[in-house]
Parts: sequence; C-alpha cells; structure tokens
Amino acid sequence: MIVVIKAGTPEVEISRVCDELSTWGLTPEKIVGKHKVVVGLVGETAELDPYRIEEISPFIESVLRVEQPFKRASREYRHNEPSEVMIPTPNGDVYIGEHHPIVVTAGPCSVENEEMIVATALHAKKMGAKFLRGGAYKPRTSPYSFQGHGESALSLLAAAREASGLGIITEVMDTPDIDKIAEVADVLQIGARNMQNFSLLKQIGKQTKPVLLKRGMAATIDDWLMAAEYIMASGNAQVILCERGIRTFDSKYTRNVLDISSIPVLRRLTHLPIMIDPSHGTGWAHFVPKMALAAIAAGTDSLMIEVHPNPKKALSDGPQSLTFEQFGELMDQVKHMAAVVGRGEREPAMA
Repeated sequence: MIVVIKAGTPEVEISRVCDELSTWGLTPEKIVGKHKVVVGLVGETAELDPYRIEEISPFIESVLRVEQPFKRASREYRHNEPSEVMIPTPNGDVYIGEHHPIVVTAGPCSVENEEMIVATALHAKKMGAKFLRGGAYKPRTSPYSFQGHGESALSLLAAAREASGLGIITEVMDTPDIDKIAEVADVLQIGARNMQNFSLLKQIGKQTKPVLLKRGMAATIDDWLMAAEYIMASGNAQVILCERGIRTFDSKYTRNVLDISSIPVLRRLTHLPIMIDPSHGTGWAHFVPKMALAAIAAGTDSLMIEVHPNPKKALSDGPQSLTFEQFGELMDQVKHMAAVVGRGEREPAMA
C-alpha cells in the first residue's frame, strides 16, 4: 500500500503521518520523487481501509494498494517513478537508471592473474567502460571445471581497480564471503544459480553496497522480482536486475535464449534499473555485438560484456569473450546507438 502526499506538504507533517502509521504496526518508507513524496507501507495492510488512512491528514492526496506480490520492487511502490543506483568509483560517481546514459561493464569471466586482469581493466577504461567484471569465486556446472582462485583473486581485482579507476563487480556465492568481497567490490553480484538462494539474498540485503541480481536460467520474471524483493525487504534497495539468458527447448545454436522482451516488461512492472548480459545470453562472441545493440534499442540501462586478452586461452567462457579489438569496435557502435536513443554520455556543463 502506498500513501501519496500532496505536493508542497511540510516535512513536519510528513513525519507526523509516518509516526502515526508506525503506531498501527506498519513500517512507513518515505520515497521522495521529483514532484511528490510517497510513503510506502510495509506490513499487514490487506484488511486496512484506505479511507481510514486518508483521515489521518488533509495533506494525503490518495491511498493506493500495490497489486503485485513484489511490493518494494513494484513500479507502483514509487508511484511510477524509476529508481537509480549511484555507485561511487575512483573515477567518480556512476549512476545506473532509466534517465541516465548507458553504462558498460566489461571484463573476463574469471580473474586468472594480475597481468591479465590489469591489462583488461586498462583497456576497458580506455574504451569507455565504467566497471570491471571478474569472478574470484565461480560456480561451474562441472566440479572439475576451473572454480576461480577464490580469496586470492580479490587482491588482483583491487590492483586492477587501483590501476584503472574502474568500479569492481564480482560474484558472491556464499554468506561467509560477503564481508571480504564487499571490502573490494563496488557492486556485489548474485549469479543465476543463486538467484533463489534465499538465505544468501537475505544476508546480502543487510549490507549497504549495490547488488546486481542475475536472472536464474529457468526463472520467470515474477520469480526474479520476488528474489529482488528478498534483498530489498532486508534493507537494501540498491538492486540492479541483470538478464543473462534463460533455458528453453532450443539450445543448439546459442548457449541460452537472451530475453530482450524482458526489458519493456520490466519497465512496466518495476522501478529497478536493468542490465543485459549478451555474453552469457548467447554464448558466442560473434552474436554479442548485435544483441548488445538490440538491448540498447529495447531500453536497457546497462550492459555486461565479457572481454579477454586471449579468449582462446581463457580458463572459462572463452568462446563468448570478445578480444580487445572486438570490444573497441563494439564500444564505438554502443556509443552511436546510445546517442540515437538519447542515452549517450552527456557533455559536461559549461562553467
């Protein structure tokens, strides 16, 4: 349930309304929009009469029920206003959201050694990426495949961050690793295989850094948004949704089926920012550029692209990784497409 406050309402009156609603056993969450303040009510609201809430204050414009099972993640919850995630990096604050330029994350599937990860970070930065992705801990289908270097790889990511100034995105697989990964990463990733690891979602929602939530390979959109709800219900509203391909009946020609249609669907359902990963979505480097551009045309806020200095020698996911040269070519196309849809880099304001 949301309470829409009239424009121009004094802050003291908003606080009074929230205090009153708290005495009803509800948790009011104030959401400040461009034009109005909305108060989201969390708790047992099914039996509440909206007219009873309206009587609390003449400054209440309306009281609306959130119909979706995912409450905090619902676009209704913010009165149809999109949210944004602000991420501090050594190169400055980066915003991911519907009203900001396209943000690109690039890097290898796994952190292999310091020379490789630093070289990749420097090239990604040169080409215009804002974040470096790289797995320290890697969930793999086979127990015999390379699982990542674990904790030792975190120091390599830190070295790449220092050398390039890029923000770091890396995956958390287990709750005991959250704190040590959060010391290095600017964004903590929940991978597709852990999307419904509810104990992990609850714990990662208790820390303060942004969370990148990848869609499970067999998850419906409702499943995915309810997973985001677990994180947000634990206190962290800084969630970015990442579509990375789903499993269907046809897997002969691509690794997964990249669900581009999820972008406009999510725009109707949720206020959360959207990222698209065409590398995992297709599984083949030659498909990645076309799907990246299609995602921008469909309205994504950001892209995650796998890049490796020598994909043929990559320890994991080499076939879907772009070379440095291919990534440079793609970034030129991304900049043109972003400009076409009005999501290009903004010129700095004149002094």
